[in-house]
Amino acid sequence: MTHPESLFILLVPALAAAAEQCNSLAGLKLPDTTITAAERIAVGEMPQTLSGLPPSQFLRQTAPSDFSRLPALCRITAVIKPAADSEIKIEIWMPEVRWNGKFVGVGNGGWAGQISRAGMIEPLLEGYSAASTDTGHEGAGATFAVGHQEKLIDYSYRAVHEMTVKAKAVIGHYYGKDPRFSYWTGCSLGGQQALKEAQLYPSDYDGISAGCATYNRTHLHAWQLHVGKEALHEDKAKSLPQNKYAMLHRAVLGACDALDGVKDGIVNDPRRCKFDPEVLQCRDGDRPDCLTNAQVEMVRQMYAPAVQSQTGKIIYPAAAYGSELGWTSLIGGPEPFALAVDMFKYLVHQDPNWDWRTFDLTLDTELADRQYKDNLNAENADLGAFRTRGGKLLLWHGWSDPVVPPQATIDYYQRVMASASEKKSDFVRLFLVPGMSHCRGGSGPNQFNTITALERWVESGIAPDQIIAYHVTDNHVDMTRPLCPYPQVARWSGIGSTNDAANFACRPSDLPSTGTAGK
Repeated sequence: MTHPESLFILLVPALAAAAEQCNSLAGLKLPDTTITAAERIAVGEMPQTLSGLPPSQFLRQTAPSDFSRLPALCRITAVIKPAADSEIKIEIWMPEVRWNGKFVGVGNGGWAGQISRAGMIEPLLEGYSAASTDTGHEGAGATFAVGHQEKLIDYSYRAVHEMTVKAKAVIGHYYGKDPRFSYWTGCSLGGQQALKEAQLYPSDYDGISAGCATYNRTHLHAWQLHVGKEALHEDKAKSLPQNKYAMLHRAVLGACDALDGVKDGIVNDPRRCKFDPEVLQCRDGDRPDCLTNAQVEMVRQMYAPAVQSQTGKIIYPAAAYGSELGWTSLIGGPEPFALAVDMFKYLVHQDPNWDWRTFDLTLDTELADRQYKDNLNAENADLGAFRTRGGKLLLWHGWSDPVVPPQATIDYYQRVMASASEKKSDFVRLFLVPGMSHCRGGSGPNQFNTITALERWVESGIAPDQIIAYHVTDNHVDMTRPLCPYPQVARWSGIGSTNDAANFACRPSDLPSTGTAGK
């Protein structure tokens, strides 16, 4: 029997060798890169001062990060300067043992400004090496871009590409071999970063998971600011007080929940919903259980796309039925959506004193497009180079996303499909998540593993015909449902529990695939 003292003596040389192997990377020379730290982190000893994604309006409900769960790893921090004004910070985490031979790049949210360490935890626990970047600046707002064109380029796409190239090089030196496969996972801005990677750098990743992608930032922020201005300008008569969002949502559920044959507090397919807020109009003065005339008008506006005043061309699609509980960040005040205000204040007008009350939907959207469409947006639907090298793209979006209407992702998916020939279109799939809010949370099953689905697709050629999602309450799974590739939807068999995914099957929708989620 080996005594504990003997085991400790045997482990000491191995631990020392692992530390030396990691520490040696401090001297690694890479183009435009300075490695600022190379350290071995023992099990459970990741510094607790590290934080995850900042709790911004784009990534709410971020859980506290439990770094104590991490295995022993080699942690690399570095600064990349591809341009004179660049200062891109990155971190690379590499598991000391049981590396699965693969790499995961982790995306950001909002205006970034911080390394997404919280998102790196799960890949490490699964055996991947992982990396993330602050995109070249610190702080959650857009002030960094004023007078700094190169920093805006870093934020828009260059930082993620540079991080990816440098991370792969570091991983190759640490393990003595390059990653066999590389995957990207990101939501919101992370979804936009995903699409930019597929469009500009098709060789960076083999499989890409792009959630709730803010790929058309100029138009998205125009819509967000437009509805905010409508609700909050002048006497704020259109703004809904906090106690009316739940009332409105209950009315939508009453009209639309059971359309799929299951009454479960979830609007399974908002495109089937027909709801007129006029049914809630107050008849004898304002009350908590009804909407004033102005509020009815505002709700109708949320369910309608934003259009150009002269041509009627859609600038951005409508909010989906079922997303009402999250509208408070858009039209609940006291100011419009901060990320949208930032774009027009600091990028479009470059004036910290610009007043959002002067915003003009048509003119300001055109101005934003002229200045930033190429850099900031990720609209190119021609992903032929990504497909040709075998890349797989998994798009996903919550049907109840209040700040990025899911119809936008449907529109992009359809453009990608149209740009690819019929025989070459099976490199992209879209999964819509009933009841899910922006990136996470909501009433329906909203926890699922897209990387596992991508692995089977990339490495075994098995395209996902469904993804099982979970709803967890108090660390207990209380509901599972299949997520179906668009335009299919999950249908209950009519037998068995409606909380069990086994009793559902993916079936073709009876609606045209071009249907909208609002009116």
